[in-house]
Amino acid sequence: MNYGIVKPVLIAFFVSVLLSPLMIRYLHKLKFGQFIRGEGPESHLKKSGTPTMGGLIILLGIVIASLFYVKSYPSIVPILFVTLGFGFIGFIDDYIKVVMKRNLGLRAWQKMLGQILVTGVFVYYLINDTSIGTWMMIPFCHGKYLNLGIFFVPVIFLILLGTVNGANFTDGLDGLVSSVTVLIATFFTVVAIGIGIYPGEPQIWPISCATVGSLLGFLVFNVYPARVFMGDTGSLALGGFVAATAVMLHLGLFIPIVAFIYMIEVMSVMAQVLFFKATRGKRLLKMAPIHHHFELSGWPETKVVAIFAIVTAVCCLIGLAAI
Repeated sequence: MNYGIVKPVLIAFFVSVLLSPLMIRYLHKLKFGQFIRGEGPESHLKKSGTPTMGGLIILLGIVIASLFYVKSYPSIVPILFVTLGFGFIGFIDDYIKVVMKRNLGLRAWQKMLGQILVTGVFVYYLINDTSIGTWMMIPFCHGKYLNLGIFFVPVIFLILLGTVNGANFTDGLDGLVSSVTVLIATFFTVVAIGIGIYPGEPQIWPISCATVGSLLGFLVFNVYPARVFMGDTGSLALGGFVAATAVMLHLGLFIPIVAFIYMIEVMSVMAQVLFFKATRGKRLLKMAPIHHHFELSGWPETKVVAIFAIVTAVCCLIGLAAI
């Protein structure tokens, strides 16, 4: 059994780590380099031209490893669908930015429409799959569950859209969203293996293991100084994976705990905008999302990534204690 758990991690890791150099060279050849916005931190200007859309590497690692398990573990299919669905939206956004040279990518309404459609298909599956139900585990209540009833659909939309955009905002420093998400994926893997022993529970550990392995392989090339960025292709896909996995495990209410960094990144942007409007031009943070605030406060980029990863590790331990 131990080897069975390790196998998808290793498959995805080697796919990711072996494909990365080839993909980086190919992206360089196509001149798919990252455009760095002038209003961002000045230190980031040197990153201009670094290949982006590296999220394709992550997705390939996850998909190839998962294909070995789809027949035996059909519960991974909806998670795979959401991951690829959001990844596709991110890919279109990246393509417009990088290839078509439209810096803003997809318009906000286009991106939101795509996210709503992917979420809608996932919700339809959940409603028609009686094994999932409309209940979620309540944190710190020793295995007690809350039946959401008629509120199930809006809550799922809120969880998916919020988590996906949280992951997207977190993607701003070399290795940041990769480091944070590999820890969250490890948390879900531990939980998935634990509940997998109970009949009727969704067996989704192969895809969570694959995500861990693929991210570890990608991090080899994504840590500072990054040789490749994941782009929206990767960040939206990872947000979709986290949200869909949490819902399948009945742990949607645990996302604010284990994905605390995602949440604080979104809240920092919202707070910055609201404060700016309320005070007619004053800023609450030096720059949002909040990782840029710490950068401009004098923290090296590597320190911000390390601290955010440590916070996530502690939050995941709290999450395990809350089950």
